[in-house]
Amino acid sequence: MPSIRYDDKSYQIYGDLPNVGSSGPDIRLVNTDLNDVSLANFSGKRKILNIVISIDVETCAKSVVEFSRLAAEHEDIAVLTVSYDLPFAHRRLAEAENVENVHGLSAIRHAGFGENYGVMITEGPLAGMYARAVVVLDENNTVVHNELIEDVTKLPDYAAAFSALGVDVD
Repeated sequence: MPSIRYDDKSYQIYGDLPNVGSSGPDIRLVNTDLNDVSLANFSGKRKILNIVISIDVETCAKSVVEFSRLAAEHEDIAVLTVSYDLPFAHRRLAEAENVENVHGLSAIRHAGFGENYGVMITEGPLAGMYARAVVVLDENNTVVHNELIEDVTKLPDYAAAFSALGVDVD
């Protein structure tokens, strides 16, 4: 069973990330305008799901800012940051850091995302939150890349995520 490291201890997570080549499970989450969204809201776009514990965790916030910077010139890529944070917190970070190319999405109203994407932390102080991960979907919602970030203090491999979509980043 996969696990993550937090505060020098290891904690189990539920399931596994969707396999490369499989169809990305649909989502029902809440955006910063308090509207429900699904993958259909991003139809025709390639998607990078930046799954975080909380945008109030410094490393997670840095990943939101960096994904925004890297996606700035790619209108056909939707970066979706997913957490249990309230939509207001996602909006606060976007405004404070001038994040324009990331959709902050909250799981507050809909269960199932953590189980469907294999990121639900099942034990320890972070139980119920999401493990840090990146799942990349093509325009047909086929998984083309996945990364579980086992050490919550580490940043994701941005180059690998964009490379899976045929985009080189610096």
